[in-house]
Amino acid sequence: MQTDMTTGKPMKIILNFTIPVFAGGVFQQFYNMMDAVIVGKFVGTKALAAVGATGTIMFLILGFLMGLTAGFTVLTSQKFGAGRMDEVRQTVGNAAILALAVSVVMTAVSMAGMRRLLIFMNTPEDIFNDAYSYIMIICGGIFAQVLYNLLASILRALGNSKIPLYFLILSALLNIGLDLLLVTGFHMGVAGAAWATVISQGISGVLCLLYIVRAVPELHLKKDDWRFRRNLAKNQISVGIPMGLQYSITAIGTMMVQSSLNILGSYAVAAFTAGNKIENIFSQGFVAVGTAMATYNAQNIGAGRLDRVKEGFRSAHLIGITYAVVTGIVMVTAGKYFSYLFISDNMDQVIPMVDIYVKCAGLFFIPLYYVNCVRNGIQGMGYGFLPMMAGVAELAGRGVTAVVAASRKSYLGTCLASPVAWVVASVLLIFMYSYVMKDTERRLSRK
Repeated sequence: MQTDMTTGKPMKIILNFTIPVFAGGVFQQFYNMMDAVIVGKFVGTKALAAVGATGTIMFLILGFLMGLTAGFTVLTSQKFGAGRMDEVRQTVGNAAILALAVSVVMTAVSMAGMRRLLIFMNTPEDIFNDAYSYIMIICGGIFAQVLYNLLASILRALGNSKIPLYFLILSALLNIGLDLLLVTGFHMGVAGAAWATVISQGISGVLCLLYIVRAVPELHLKKDDWRFRRNLAKNQISVGIPMGLQYSITAIGTMMVQSSLNILGSYAVAAFTAGNKIENIFSQGFVAVGTAMATYNAQNIGAGRLDRVKEGFRSAHLIGITYAVVTGIVMVTAGKYFSYLFISDNMDQVIPMVDIYVKCAGLFFIPLYYVNCVRNGIQGMGYGFLPMMAGVAELAGRGVTAVVAASRKSYLGTCLASPVAWVVASVLLIFMYSYVMKDTERRLSRK
């Protein structure tokens, strides 16, 4: 089920790759969304706020690992596009060694510093213990998160976006069942929701591993493939670290937003959490197009086809902007009604605040699409530093807006922090795209 993206119509290839990734992203959001739905409905609004208060921290840690593993496999995709299967296996072995080392370090560091981080973020006292319990279990399951994300990235690097989706659907359904069992059956509260997430993610990773062993002979590693290669590691780290830091930089900005939000009280946190969950479901389309462009561009750069890269961007823009307009309209006109999935009490206070959030997000979906598509597409072409600078621009826009909102205790200002960040980053990426295309053309002409 591997796909060679260096031949065929770019529009069809990108769309066929994007749809399974989009569906997978939506189901992956169910992990956290079902935690919020079940906790909010069966434990209460403050428990929902406790889960929401850790959302930015989860994004900081797990987002870094997601970006890192995706970056490790960009070289895999380039080697596959060039038809060098021996080197494909070598990059996979190297990526596995690097991912294992990073998992050990991240688990130890995150668990050791978590209590101080929650205090630093002004986490409300009435939800502190639940928030700490939830995020510590998530951090303890970092290995499960890395296992799935690395193996799914490897399969996508070979053009296979369907198998990770199938396993993610199964684990998402399992997550719902475990949530209901542990939260409502065993009355484990937010801790039960966290365990359900970790167990489900681990199972999806194991299923990916079993599939690769049984059905992907191209990835059957030999003894020599497990030898650590510094030259490959240098390339993988040079792309993986900036991609991981890009997520982390974005997460730091969202943590600033969370800190400004926390001073407004637990109801504001609950409303923001519900709105963010709704936004995340709709924004998976933008993430999916970006993921598709990273793989598509990597394979075509490996094959020396810059003309197909440019055509691919044009096709992606048609898909992404159409999707942004349609979903933006839905968010603005009907987004608040999805909050009834999460909220069980104090609706008259919480839902109007959810409505403010979803309107702020939906009106700016086009720049959000552009950020995901161009940033990931440039990364797939082998550029790590420039996309990270777009993340720095996001941090600046989000951080400044959050600080101003906090000084005025403005919930609306807090909701506008991310849209401002998307606009600032998209403007910067317009200039980056022009530079990267010219620079890549020069590099390919010298080969």
